[in-house]
This record gives sequence, C-alpha cells and structure tokens, in this order.
Amino acid sequence: MIDRYSRPAMKQVWSDENKYLKWMEVELAACEAWTVEGVVPKEDMVKLRSAKYNHTRMLEIFETTRHDVTAFLSSITESMGLEGRWLHLGLTSNDMLDTGLNLQLVEAGSLLQIEMDRAIAALAAKAVEHKDTLAMGRTHGVHAEPMTMGLRIALWWDEMTRQKERLADAIEGLRVGMVSGAVGTHATVPPSIEETVCKELGLKVAKITNQIVQRDRHAHFMSTLALIAASLEKFATEIRALQRTELHELEEPFGHGQTGSSSMPHKRNPELAERICGLARLIRGNSITALENVALWGERDISHSSAERIIIPDSCLALDYILSIFSGIMEGLRVFPERMMANIESSRGLIFSQRVLLFLVDKGLAREDAYTIVQSNASRTWEENKDFRELLRSDPQAGEHISASEFDELFDYAYYTRYVDETFARLGLIEPAAKPEKTATAGD
Repeated sequence: MIDRYSRPAMKQVWSDENKYLKWMEVELAACEAWTVEGVVPKEDMVKLRSAKYNHTRMLEIFETTRHDVTAFLSSITESMGLEGRWLHLGLTSNDMLDTGLNLQLVEAGSLLQIEMDRAIAALAAKAVEHKDTLAMGRTHGVHAEPMTMGLRIALWWDEMTRQKERLADAIEGLRVGMVSGAVGTHATVPPSIEETVCKELGLKVAKITNQIVQRDRHAHFMSTLALIAASLEKFATEIRALQRTELHELEEPFGHGQTGSSSMPHKRNPELAERICGLARLIRGNSITALENVALWGERDISHSSAERIIIPDSCLALDYILSIFSGIMEGLRVFPERMMANIESSRGLIFSQRVLLFLVDKGLAREDAYTIVQSNASRTWEENKDFRELLRSDPQAGEHISASEFDELFDYAYYTRYVDETFARLGLIEPAAKPEKTATAGD
C-alpha cells in the first residue's frame, strides 16, 4: 500500500521488521518447547534466546537459495555455534510462516477494532444529536415520507455494531497457530510441542492442519473486511448524495485554507467520502482473491502465497485508513436542518399522500376509491405545480370525508416522528421513557 493511505501503526504491523520478529518468536518458542521436552539442553537454550536474524545477510543468502525461510534461518545460524542446530527442529516452513502471519493478523485486527470503536462512538453521538432533526426519507431517490436525520445515522450505527461483532469473530478464527510438521501429521514434532508453542504465543492450537493453516479462516477475515468496507461505502455514498448542491443537507468537514478545485474556488467536494468509496472497491476485490486461495493442491501449493503478500496487508491498511477517514467525517459532519426542511417542503405536501389514503380508508371508503381521490390530487400537484394540501382542501370528494380540523391533523409532521424515541431506546442509544405508574383505585 502506498504511504498516502498507510497509517503508522498499521504500517508497522506489516513491516518486514515485524514479520521477521514474529518468525523469530515462533522459532524461539519452539526451541523453548523442545527444552521443556528435554531435547534441547538448557545451556543451549540460554544461547538461543539471544539469537538474532541479520536482514542484510538474509537478502544475500536469498539470492542463492531463492527460499526466504532457509535464508532467514541461515542468517541466524551463521553467527552461532552448534546450538543453532535446534532452530526449526521438526518444523516445516509454514509452521513458522502461518503462525507468524496469524500473529500479525491478530495484531492488525486489534487496531481495526480500535478504529471501529471510534467510528461507532461518532455515529452514536451524531445520531442522538439529530434524533429529532426532521429530514426527507427517499426511496429510488424520490421523496417518500419524512423521517429524522438521527434515524438515518442510527441505522448506520446499528450496522457498524454488527460489523464489529463479525470482525471479532473473524479475528478469533485466526487466533490459532500450528506446529505440526511437513503435512500436519506431527511425525517430526509431537502435539505437545505445538501446544506449548501456541500457549507461549497467546494462540489457540489449530486442532488439525495439513501443511498450512486452512485458508477458509483467512477468507473469512478478508470477507469481513470487505463487508465493513461495503458499509462504509454505503454511508459515504449517502453523504455524497446529500452534499449535492441541489440537496445540500450535509457537508463533510472542510478545513480552513482547504481547496476543492484548482480552477473553481467555490467548490467544496465530498472528496473524503469519495476516497472511502474508491478504497472500498479495492478491499472488495481482494476478498475475491482470498476466496480463491481456499482451494489448493493436495496438502498445499504456494499459489496463495504471492497473492497474500499483497491482499492481506493492503486490505488491512486500506480499511484502517478509511475507517479513520469515516470517523473524522462523522465527528465533524455539518448538518443543515433548515435546508432539510426546505427540501421536505419542495414537493408541496405530496409526502402526506399515504397519510390521507389511510385516513380515508379508516373513514370507510374502499381502498381503490380512496386511492383515486389521493392520486388525482397528487397528479395535479405534479402537473400544475400546486400545493397538494390546498388541492385536497378544495376537493369536494375529499371534503365529504375530512373536516377542516382533520385536515390540520393530517398535515402534521409530528405524526412521522412519534416513535423515534422508542426506536432509539430499543437500540440502547437513549434510556427508555418511564412508564406511567398505575393509579390506585378504590377496589385495589
């Protein structure tokens, strides 16, 4: 991933330095386990604990061996005595590689969880702040019925809490290690070594492996990252739509001195939200490759390896970055209630059509008759550019069933927001309203 989209902490997780440190941790944990078993002499283990790999020498050796694990091990043992022979005892490359990779993935997952918590907190705060801010609900991009901006954001909050649970589950699926030998039979390294190593590294034991940790675990993780990115793209797309000049109900943060265009000084583009959408597509594409990595020949091949060197770090870095961008957008989001109200009124009362329809049905009209009355006035509103409410008030057919006071009640926006508090309480974003106490009667 290019530096522009790489945050320092996540970049460190996927650095070569951290990768080789993880390899070293696995190798030394295996030596410690062999020491417990009485195979490695304690005095050799003392020397092994100070072992270090030499990155420059590793690269030189790789030019000959063309195998990163043998080059890594040789760069260590070159500067050691006979105690170096205990490194990698009974192990196959992927005992170290996959266990080390999973340590990195758990580390990366923890960083993503931290940023998800920030995004979720920002969504909760903004949802509660605008719980009662009236906004236009749209379906197919067309005015439907009023809602509140808080309800829209609370929906996002609920989705992100589900994504957080999915991420935790995916991380747990990768919190495993393996030290089982060439094809997973433990023929050269007994299960007791594996158990000791995994305990030392803070991992669970993968109950059965062949030469690798099975890639359904990694595909689950990568698919989860893609799901989270898809949600962020969904939210960002809505922010972009609502920042359009014709609507202008929201605006992402725009800093002092920031420019939106090299040629048009007036521009304030939703470029942060657009950046989220673009990188979400990258993460989604990488998840497909992860799924294709599940099927390997026999006990394994290495067709997955080259792809994973790109897709896993890049997806973690990209999601970490867009999560941070999204959190910043929500924390600094500008909301324009007056503009929202103007947009609601721009359809000249048409949004009350279902309310009137249901009222007429409740009055005893057949649904088809009620629909005809409402639709005919709605059509005139569109075609004659008149107010739907006034047309209904002057319609004799409507007037037969709706009194003047009932018209006022029908056109009250509060009807659409009467259960907002109940929804927020159901989500746990506000405390439920206290139920009225039962009044005692003489018979009690």
